[in-house]
Amino acid sequence: MGVLGVADTLASRLSRPGERVLVVDDLDFVDTETVAVLDAVRRRTKRPMIVTMSESSIYSMAQPAVLSPGPEARVHLNPLRYEQVNELLTGILGAPADTDTTARILTKSAGNPRLVVCIAETASLSGLIVLRHGQWRMTGDTLWNEHLHGTVESLLEGLEADELTGLQAMAIAGTTPLDVLQQVVHSDVLDRLEQRGLISVVEDLHNTVSASITPPVLADYFRGQRVLTSRRVLKSRITRALSGLPQESHVDLNSADSLMRVLAALRLERSSDDAATARHFHEQVSVLERKRYELWNAERSVSNAVALLRVYWGSPIDASRIERILAQTVTSEGESCDLLFLAFTKALWAIHKGKGLDSAAGALRSFGEERPKWSAEAEAAELFLVASYDRMPENLDGIFARLHDRHPESGVIASIRGILELYRFNPSAALKAIDTSGGLRGIPGIEPFIRGMALFSSGRIDESIVFALDQRGDARRKLDQFGMVCNTYVAAQALIYRGYFDDAEYLMGSVFAMGRPGFLVASLHDAMLRLAGLRTATSAILPAATLATQARREAEDIGPLPGTARGVYELVAARPLIPAVFDGKAAKLIQRQLERGYVLEAIYSALFFTCLLPGRKVLDLLRQTLKEYAPAASHDQLLAIAAAVVEDDHQMLGVLLEHYEPDADFYQVRMLLRGAFKRYAFVDNTIGAAAMDRAYSMFAARFPSPDEPVAFSSGSYSPLTVREIEIAALAGHRSNPEIAEHLGISIRTVESHISNALRKTGSPSRTALFDLVRDSSPFREKRLSE
Repeated sequence: MGVLGVADTLASRLSRPGERVLVVDDLDFVDTETVAVLDAVRRRTKRPMIVTMSESSIYSMAQPAVLSPGPEARVHLNPLRYEQVNELLTGILGAPADTDTTARILTKSAGNPRLVVCIAETASLSGLIVLRHGQWRMTGDTLWNEHLHGTVESLLEGLEADELTGLQAMAIAGTTPLDVLQQVVHSDVLDRLEQRGLISVVEDLHNTVSASITPPVLADYFRGQRVLTSRRVLKSRITRALSGLPQESHVDLNSADSLMRVLAALRLERSSDDAATARHFHEQVSVLERKRYELWNAERSVSNAVALLRVYWGSPIDASRIERILAQTVTSEGESCDLLFLAFTKALWAIHKGKGLDSAAGALRSFGEERPKWSAEAEAAELFLVASYDRMPENLDGIFARLHDRHPESGVIASIRGILELYRFNPSAALKAIDTSGGLRGIPGIEPFIRGMALFSSGRIDESIVFALDQRGDARRKLDQFGMVCNTYVAAQALIYRGYFDDAEYLMGSVFAMGRPGFLVASLHDAMLRLAGLRTATSAILPAATLATQARREAEDIGPLPGTARGVYELVAARPLIPAVFDGKAAKLIQRQLERGYVLEAIYSALFFTCLLPGRKVLDLLRQTLKEYAPAASHDQLLAIAAAVVEDDHQMLGVLLEHYEPDADFYQVRMLLRGAFKRYAFVDNTIGAAAMDRAYSMFAARFPSPDEPVAFSSGSYSPLTVREIEIAALAGHRSNPEIAEHLGISIRTVESHISNALRKTGSPSRTALFDLVRDSSPFREKRLSE
């Protein structure tokens, strides 16, 4: 037909009555004849046209003619975030990657999905990542390989010589303030590179604009052997220019405690580039770590060792360097507070390396024997290890009274008491401990975490969000990854409790993009991975891989803080088929938490379980625990509504909802009503389910909210009928003929019910099926009696 013939045909179709639009995917790969057709048709019909093309093509000097006429709207798609990269890697590699690998691929690709795939596939081909224990892990410290040369060179195609030289300079310089970079690379070159999408611009908290090469995999290419000018001469020029870097200015970030202010700032931050921000942060932390290691290597003093180890408390660790520092630091001289920090780090490192609690405690006892005046601090640090990794000690008040008498001005003892008071759900005592201390020497960064968690656990949710987000910003400015992780954990817990799941997931993703942190905050990092996986674990139709798979598997089922242990997440992810079974297993987990003295974890686990799928056993435990540990009015409205749900008292429920006044548990009440509907639906109680659905709809109409409460997906269950539960409960110890005789039904009917129950539950045997349903027998008997 020729170009004009095809254009005539297409134009006639587009000219027909109705709203019509022309859509072209990957316009930069379309041949010139087709581009001519599109250009002619667009001019003739005036119909809108939507095209997709790579960013570099959009800013190409040779734009396709089809884009030239008429008004245009250019929409740039946001780069992938951490959780999206994790999902993509799982799809292309067949298994999830661990935290560090996912974070590294995210930063190297700048969130570009095509580069994510290319880097992952070539790294696998080159043996730079390998599959171990169900996860892809890096074998070294790089992902660069020869198979990436072609990909990178295609990104650089069409660049002028001065632009290539400018990129090489930026690769050597790293992330650099723009005014300094312009001394090395002409501003016209920087403008052209930015138009091509090869420069990422980041504004820090001091309003300093810095630029870096993007995607970072380009920097790996230029740092290799393929260079266009002398690296030595170029690096010398850059070093001279960078020597004039402006000094940090101190900014007060605690201006006004406004929830709307910090949420608005957080949502503005969400429009930024995770990969660029994480890279910028880690480049600065790497420089700091390198300088402090060089200082320690030159003079192996206690003060130099402490300065470096403080970096490793929060930032990615170099295990060989930590071993050298702990073994080779000269401890004959040094301040007692620094020596305590060194001994405490040695104890924590022993636990991290799997040497056990006794080995860790030994390091602290040795310090106490060598420094009798600081033996109280050493004993307090040992108390922290025992409480965190075993169970809460008895007579805690008496122990701390004795330690306080021995060293009343110690901030170390006060901070450790504050943490342990949190463990046993005494937030007022935690705040009192840190407010009355003489300072927190020896445990830097702990005080904001204690304060934020105390505000959260005392019900001052909004205050905890404001405080934690402000502290997170301060930690980022100070290159303090320890503070970043701690305060992000607090903020995420509080945001989710208020129903701000999207904000919390972004916040946690910004931490995940930085890779696995230092050993002291590893448990908080794991907790956030599980927290980020909860919504998917409940809402997916079938069991799905979530970010929780990246958490360390050696963690226990019970932990001192919410989410730091596996128990809650694994119970939810297991998708129990029967509410009574879920209630029984959840109650057992909470009892174990209480037996270990972890009251804070127990209360928030019970609150979550009660709202997700309300049950009598968990609710009774929750009420008893709150009565014992929170004598003041706490969660009263929520508990009353939950009791009405569990007791099937629909009339009382209606009264309570009619008189409900929004409080800190508003999101939990919505979640509870949704969970109550699921509770009835899963056992085929259509009357109860309809009543709960009406109650939820009326509540939502009275208190509208855009946030959908977390709830189990109905599709994730294949609920057993009452008869199937009854037969399954007998199948563990009776044969099919015996069951048939006992119930007065045929053997064929028994076989059919057992087959259906096995299929629905996925149980491998009759015994496994019996184990699953036996806890639901009281519920079955109640239903049968009705």
